[in-house]
Amino acid sequence: MNNNLLLHICCGPCATYPLEIMGEKYNTIFGFFYNPNINPYREYKKRLENAIKTTEYYGVILDVLDHYPMEGFIFTAGSETPGRCETCYRIRLGRAAKRAREKGFSDFTTTLLISPYQNHEEIIKAGKMAGDYWGVNFIAPDLARGFQRSRELAKKLKLYRQGYCGCIFSEKERYYRGG
Repeated sequence: MNNNLLLHICCGPCATYPLEIMGEKYNTIFGFFYNPNINPYREYKKRLENAIKTTEYYGVILDVLDHYPMEGFIFTAGSETPGRCETCYRIRLGRAAKRAREKGFSDFTTTLLISPYQNHEEIIKAGKMAGDYWGVNFIAPDLARGFQRSRELAKKLKLYRQGYCGCIFSEKERYYRGG
């Protein structure tokens, strides 16, 4: 059995701790950046640049699906109705599972599991569903215990740290307090 991992990376800061600890378990870690949810485009580019910086620091190859399908994401993820985050998880983890299969990786996971602001139960559900569909194993390590460590590492590496998940709806929730 291959001892390798495809790590879906949402941003550089969230990738620091997983890359620090997962090298102990896996012979090969392959980063994968696919995040059509990030808006606006300047934010997308900042996060991509910092994902590249982080993977270079850890000596990990980063595969970037670098097209910006924001319109398709908004059409698919919908509106401000409940369920948009779950749809977003399915979109990104589905693509990550497909890439893991294409590259011959046995396992895949996501840096989304480090954030205390994400719904880990739904992430795990989406990851397992994608893994089952593509025939790869979704692993769900307890990355949240390393959230503070990831913040320390991000500071050390001088990484840009964002204040919202990336989607236009989250950005609105961050700034708009109107009725």
